[in-house]
Amino acid sequence: MKHMKKLALLGLTAAFSLSLLAGCGGGTTGTSDSPAPAESTPVEESQAPESESPAAGGNTVSTEYGDFTVVEAGKLHMSTNAAFPPYEMTTDDGGFEGIDVEVADAIAQKLGLELVVDDMAFNAALTAVQTGQSDIAMAGITVNEERQAVMDFTESYATGVQVVIVQEDSPIQTIDDLANAEMIGCQADTTGYIYCSDTPENGGYGADHVTAYDTGAMAVMALVNGQIDAVVIDNEPAKAFVEANEGLKILDTEFAVEDYAIGVQKGNTALLDVLNAVMDDLKADGTFQGIVDKYITAE
Repeated sequence: MKHMKKLALLGLTAAFSLSLLAGCGGGTTGTSDSPAPAESTPVEESQAPESESPAAGGNTVSTEYGDFTVVEAGKLHMSTNAAFPPYEMTTDDGGFEGIDVEVADAIAQKLGLELVVDDMAFNAALTAVQTGQSDIAMAGITVNEERQAVMDFTESYATGVQVVIVQEDSPIQTIDDLANAEMIGCQADTTGYIYCSDTPENGGYGADHVTAYDTGAMAVMALVNGQIDAVVIDNEPAKAFVEANEGLKILDTEFAVEDYAIGVQKGNTALLDVLNAVMDDLKADGTFQGIVDKYITAE
């Protein structure tokens, strides 16, 4: 693997690398799209429950970190899009693995709950937590003003970098060259799509020059097939896709730098406070970094 760096804790820039198949990756145990999830322990699969809000479910959890409610008794529902290596991806047996999955599982264990991974499209994962159909959303979610208006976020636990993938012989050799691209591909509803589809006056390239795909893998396949000129996507899945598809490369210059955090329903301060406290403990006792080191090799 090339240029691998160790993930830093809150406030530090991270760069990750993982060798995975283009698409949804494969591997071992434990978590933005589609493969049917399979039962695993302690992580289990489920469709998002139908309760309208965590409070409406009445499932109160009392812990040393404080009291809060969950959508299903004894469970912590995590909505995600399991096509985002190394944060969340499916395993060969239909289960889930990745940094977000194992961090969420560690949180659940601290709270005496069982993690349930609800795998769905990225935009649906965000909506699920907004409407109280899941307790938390973790899918390499970038914190921005638009999302903060409809959901709340924990403190950031990682820094993500948006990069550009092109074919090796592409005339696009710098970020500035993107302005000459006829068509750019992005995963739908991601910040990459938001940035690129914005107007040129706001630093984007215009919606007519951007195609949204259900997954990053589909965008990369379109690039391989010559249907688009470039893909803007997070650095870590970009590395996996480039390694799995000969003839592609990542431009040297970063497109954007963002903070990742856990999303919860707007106004659910009880759960938010508990999550921040648990994450502080997971960082302090080395659990968080241990999970990162499992997926990321230090340079």
